[in-house]
Amino acid sequence: MKKILLNGVDGNFGARAAKVLLERWPHEDLIFTAPTQKGLEQYKEMGIETRIADFNSENLSDAFWGADTMILISMPFVGPKRRAAQKTALDAAVKAGVNRLVYTSIVGAGEKDIDTYEVNDHVWFEAYVKEQPIHYLFLRDSQYAEAMVSNYVNAYENTDNVLANNMGDGKMAFISRDDCALAAACAAMSDWQDRVIDVNGPEMLSIGEYIAIANEVTGHDVKYVYISDEEQYAFFDSIGVPRTTEEMWEQTASNFPFCSDGMVTFGRAIRLGQMSTFTNDFETLTGQKPMTVREMFEDMEHHLIGTQTSTDD
Repeated sequence: MKKILLNGVDGNFGARAAKVLLERWPHEDLIFTAPTQKGLEQYKEMGIETRIADFNSENLSDAFWGADTMILISMPFVGPKRRAAQKTALDAAVKAGVNRLVYTSIVGAGEKDIDTYEVNDHVWFEAYVKEQPIHYLFLRDSQYAEAMVSNYVNAYENTDNVLANNMGDGKMAFISRDDCALAAACAAMSDWQDRVIDVNGPEMLSIGEYIAIANEVTGHDVKYVYISDEEQYAFFDSIGVPRTTEEMWEQTASNFPFCSDGMVTFGRAIRLGQMSTFTNDFETLTGQKPMTVREMFEDMEHHLIGTQTSTDD
């Protein structure tokens, strides 16, 4: 059995991927990492090999020795900081002799004319990975449906049943974060390599159609209102969302696990049809169908976005 190393087990996504691996892969062939010992304690108690992987460390490769496949969950911050951290992790993996990288990329990364604050980092990193002596699987995840579940709840609790954004009539195959984590674990356990896997939900929906399903399930009467990119920026500015993930990110991330440049350009890309990829790759990889938006709203309390990761620096 090949050894699978999973980074970031202290975060929401990492914990979900860890759960799948613990259920399906020999424990002696697992290595779990986190930036601090605290995030590893529960797995150490289970007898799993654990290592501290600080992406700012000069000796990071020591944490990756002996792994055949490494799962790298994309960093929650965006821009130069993310690129530097992920480059450091990849360089350390190559130095440690890791054979294959499983990377959680994003829908739209293969679009020729894509230009968003969020996606550009993934485009850059995918290109960098391809230049290195390592095999890869790029999981291009669709937007987390949980993000829109949380926005929907906010609409009926705080904004008078109005959900306003700049997505317009653009379509997205919304996917559960749990399914994305399952896909990452299954990709690591597979023998696939040097390919892109589109991790899409089971249906193409506009945000208006998404809200209609939510209203039917919950009994609320949320209405979608299209606003321009400029109006979207103005709204985020009014509630204190930072434009980028630089500077005040650590102080604001607990309240807003996103930045306005990321959200506005992401919404624009959806509106322009640049994130409308729709395949059955998920079912081929995992052997099961992805969760529907309706199913998520029927179990809504377990599908709020929550914290992206426990360590954002």
